[in-house]
Amino acid sequence: MYEHDERVVMTLDAGGTNFVFSAIRGCVSVVEPVCLPSVPDDLDGCLSVLVEGFRKVKGSLMEEPVAISFAFPGPADYEHGVIGDLPNFPAFCGGVALGPFLEEKFGIPVFINNDGNLFAYGEALSGALPQLNHELEAAGNPKRYRNLLGITLGTGFGAGVVIDNCLLTGDNGCGGDVWLMRNKKYPDMLAEESVSIRAVRRVYRELTGEDTDVLAPKDIFDIAEGIRAGNREAAIKCFEELGEMAGAAIVCALNIVDGIVVIGGGVSGAFKYILPAMIREMKRSISTFAGLNFDCLQSKVYNLMDEKEHSLFLENKSGYVKMPFTEKLVTYDCSKKIGIMVSDLGANKAIALGAYAYALSQLNKNVAF
Repeated sequence: MYEHDERVVMTLDAGGTNFVFSAIRGCVSVVEPVCLPSVPDDLDGCLSVLVEGFRKVKGSLMEEPVAISFAFPGPADYEHGVIGDLPNFPAFCGGVALGPFLEEKFGIPVFINNDGNLFAYGEALSGALPQLNHELEAAGNPKRYRNLLGITLGTGFGAGVVIDNCLLTGDNGCGGDVWLMRNKKYPDMLAEESVSIRAVRRVYRELTGEDTDVLAPKDIFDIAEGIRAGNREAAIKCFEELGEMAGAAIVCALNIVDGIVVIGGGVSGAFKYILPAMIREMKRSISTFAGLNFDCLQSKVYNLMDEKEHSLFLENKSGYVKMPFTEKLVTYDCSKKIGIMVSDLGANKAIALGAYAYALSQLNKNVAF
């Protein structure tokens, strides 16, 4: 959507260990990234690093940037640029006005959001959604998708929702927060307790009795692949359970959002085990007291990472019906389809593009009014 826009936005990848600063124009990075230690336990040090990083990026640009935009962990009041108490950033205690601070330093607007929102926005405007609509057009299918649910699987269970190119932030900044949905297996717990890195470790420990503190999800994936010693069956089960629990939450979200699902984040690398279980959960049936059975989603679910299902998804199933008492034909598409895919961009790039697009969309909105 902004591929030909000449405006430059400075961005940040905010990790707990390092901050990586960059700048984007026309959806392409235009500087060498600047990497500096984040200093998460010292507020003065952390803020100094942020200013230094953006100054270095600005100094390497040929033109003036129009905004700063990036993802930062919550809790936060993103609308006002205030970051709350963060476990991984103990320096941010009691509320820090990070956005206004950077605006004061650089004299340009600053936009901050969470990574789930910006991941979804990047995929909706520059990733999965335009890619899929292009494929539909090439296949001669007139169907176009406008809504997207972006899911990140990693340290936590993140998400974002885009409706017709508009990011759903919500009145309280809580739009798309699937992590807090009810856990299917443990109804009194968060969905995130079964959809996260810690969940993969916990389930493997429960199934094997082994100490998993030294195992990363990649280690457990390697066990599942048979290239590392361990209980392969248990390792596969870890990712299958994560897929099932995520699928239950995604079903609830899709009955409101009704759009394409794209998955990213570090744990998504195990999608060969996660997606089948997720899709089985999304295809399950539910019933009524009268004994009637319904699919839990009105739309048929397609695994777009499977070549055959991808082809079936692209097929044009629409037909025509006659208008009553005339010979006029009206298009009738009775096939409802939902596709699930893993991000081609990768979470980091999608988040950066989402931050870029979000800044420009907000600037355009301000000009319009």
